[in-house]
Amino acid sequence: MARCMPLLASLLLLALAGVASADKAPESGFIVTGRVYCDPCRAGFETNVSKNVEGATVAMDCRPFGGGESKLKAEATTDNKGWYKIEIDQDHQDEIREVVLTKSPDASCAEIEEFRDRARVPLTSNDGMKQQGTRFANPIAFFPKEPRKECGGILQAYDLK
Repeated sequence: MARCMPLLASLLLLALAGVASADKAPESGFIVTGRVYCDPCRAGFETNVSKNVEGATVAMDCRPFGGGESKLKAEATTDNKGWYKIEIDQDHQDEIREVVLTKSPDASCAEIEEFRDRARVPLTSNDGMKQQGTRFANPIAFFPKEPRKECGGILQAYDLK
């Protein structure tokens, strides 16, 4: 039995090392995913008349906190459910990281509003998050020039008008 103890201790250490390494980010970097929708009521959130936007273009923008040029610019196009996926190959801890709307395929819902056209995303493995590899951005929206006629009633149902 005493001869088995070093073997058992070694196996336990290997198991613990495997658990510890499972929390590290994959060497390939990160996957940023999110959704784009049309906000026909210009509400700033999804309503029952919001629609996913297929074929919208988004860009991942990483730039220094103090200002300056982008360190990374990657683009993606949304699928038929409005979802996009951008693969990022490195850590961007010391930068502002945002997914930004760039182009809508729908001319009737193509307006981009400043500050409502982006979602910040953590792209570092040094953030205390257990989930590594995939990052989910908040949904972002394009707007029509004017809200739909029925939107007043819709927003009243949300007790906002």
